Amino acid sequence: MTSSPIRKIYQGIADRRQMFRMFDRHAQRPSRFEDDAAPLYRGEWFEVSQADHNYMFELLPPLWMRYGMFAMREFLTGNVTSVFFTLRVDDRIRYFHGYCDLNDRRSPDLMRDIIVERESRPVRAMTREERIEHIWSSTHDDYRGYADWRFPITLRGKRVVIVYLSGQAHPFKLLDQLTDDEVASKLPVHLRHLPHAIAA
Repeated sequence: MTSSPIRKIYQGIADRRQMFRMFDRHAQRPSRFEDDAAPLYRGEWFEVSQADHNYMFELLPPLWMRYGMFAMREFLTGNVTSVFFTLRVDDRIRYFHGYCDLNDRRSPDLMRDIIVERESRPVRAMTREERIEHIWSSTHDDYRGYADWRFPITLRGKRVVIVYLSGQAHPFKLLDQLTDDEVASKLPVHLRHLPHAIAA
């Protein structure tokens, strides 16, 4: 299981199908019912449409509302729940979803500030971590998974994706070990040639 810095997991505005899919993008992990999933989800965020933001607001009465944000009443795991944001970024109103751990009262405000800072960058760019997370978020379940018996014991349970290479015994490769060329090949064409940003 990974640590939980605040991180963007999808480039662009997710449509409704993608939004619901990303709400539980770690659902297939082998230890789903055995581990504390809070660190896995805590800090993940992505952009949504105004229509989907409003849909989620009307779905259930919010747990709480503040200026520009509301929290969902149903918790994903532990004290981690969905927080939806309405933010002004470079004179445009945009909408975002993030998983915040409400054990930390500052969590929603910190996420809001990081989203605004990230989306206010003058040059459109992606870090390697954002590219990796976008690949995981956008890859169909049939083409991604978790390292199993075919991998050394120390690697089992880590995220893998299909990479077709000649002479390869099995097509799965560890997500975080993809080469830059493999990462580029798995990104949509409009994202492949974005400059690399330095992680903050």
